[in-house]
This record gives sequence, structure tokens and C-alpha cells, in this order.
Amino acid sequence: MKNIEMTVEGETLIIKVDLSKDFGPSKSGKTIIIASTEGNVPVLERDEKIGLNIYRYPD
Repeated sequence: MKNIEMTVEGETLIIKVDLSKDFGPSKSGKTIIIASTEGNVPVLERDEKIGLNIYRYPD
């Protein structure tokens, strides 16, 4: 994962992302990647899965 911290409190998933970071352009070059799970991943040893991408368009 890139720039994503996950915690579970009770039955609530908490996701933390630093929006000031970026990892350069996406493969297509249309957006700038800020955070990604890089596919679907398990939610901290639970049955649920998450797939998350956070991006912005270049200025």
C-alpha cells in the first residue's frame, strides 16, 4: 500500500491518508497518485476487502 494507514475500532474502519504526498503520475499519465491500496487487500485480518485509490488531476 502507498500512503494508507488502516485501523479498526470496534466495527468501524478508520483510514488515514496524508493528502500532501504524491507518488507521481498514474500509468495513463492523466492523474497524480496520492494513495493506493494497489488492488484489493484484506482489512486487517478480517473477511472484508478494500480497494482504494486517491488521486488528483495535475494543475
